[in-house]
Amino acid sequence: MIDVVALGEVMLRFDPGEGRIRTTRSFQVWEGGGEYNVVRGLRRCFGLRTAVVTALADNAVGRLVEDLILQGGVDTSLIRWVPDDGIGRTARNGLNFVERGYGIRGALGVSDRAHTAASQLRKGDVDWDDVFAGGVRWFHTGGIFAGLSDTTVDVADEAPAAARRHGVTVSYDPNYRPSLWAGRGGADAAREVDLRLARHADVVVGALGLAGAYPGQARVGADEVADALAEVAGLLPEARVLATTLREVPSAGINDWSSAAWSPETGFVTGPRMPGLQVLDRIGSGDGFAAGLIHGLLTGTPLDRALAYGTAHGALTMTTPGDVSMATLGEVEALMAGDAAHVRR
Repeated sequence: MIDVVALGEVMLRFDPGEGRIRTTRSFQVWEGGGEYNVVRGLRRCFGLRTAVVTALADNAVGRLVEDLILQGGVDTSLIRWVPDDGIGRTARNGLNFVERGYGIRGALGVSDRAHTAASQLRKGDVDWDDVFAGGVRWFHTGGIFAGLSDTTVDVADEAPAAARRHGVTVSYDPNYRPSLWAGRGGADAAREVDLRLARHADVVVGALGLAGAYPGQARVGADEVADALAEVAGLLPEARVLATTLREVPSAGINDWSSAAWSPETGFVTGPRMPGLQVLDRIGSGDGFAAGLIHGLLTGTPLDRALAYGTAHGALTMTTPGDVSMATLGEVEALMAGDAAHVRR
């Protein structure tokens, strides 16, 4: 039985380490994807049984991605395999080249994901009633998958509707990526899709992405977060929890990291503050936050403690390379208790 299912594209990430994409002669490879990273963290750090719904072209690259997913412990039985035509004319697998950044040089992502198998998923390709009939407790998707194509918007719409029919809790992360919406209506179209899909959700992660007139428009100061979340709550009256990370970036290697949330029961709640957090690789930290938050909510902890799980797990995700978490539950709870960096023997 699966506890948590995610819907999203899983790409092969190419990491030049301390170097740069345009000058490197070697890459480390990882798997990663905004929605997948959440269930990967829930499986490896928090011990939940998870699965990902995605599509891959059936070739050696797709099988490498599958092997990486299997190493992460995420169930692969819901992957849709698309026949390979030999050159990727009809379907291919997504690639993501990512520099970590250093000091004044920020992280850089160069994705190569047009016409991928996942982007061609259509409404009706997945029997969602069958997926959710076996006791799934939580479903997660987000704006990255929805932004892949016009057809993935429809898939991201039908899946949570089916989840709600089966009593499954739904979470959604707007996760706006300008590159996905260029030439397809831009930020205005992304905003329309995000609001349409977030209205299915019980929990919205990255909720500040829905503040303002369009994604990225609102630059919310620390003293404005409560009002911004209240604004989003007015747009999503059925939401049970709105949560967000809070990040200031003095440099690529030093971030001030925290979180906040709102629910009808608690009102505005803040998470632990971690100023001056040293960062090795920030990619995937928001997904790590989502995984910790979901773990806390699934286990029935109060919202402030769920925020603490998310904040600590997201912070630890930034201390290791790659998109996915390498943290243990013991490390997360030690950080929550303020006792993380001591030597363990």
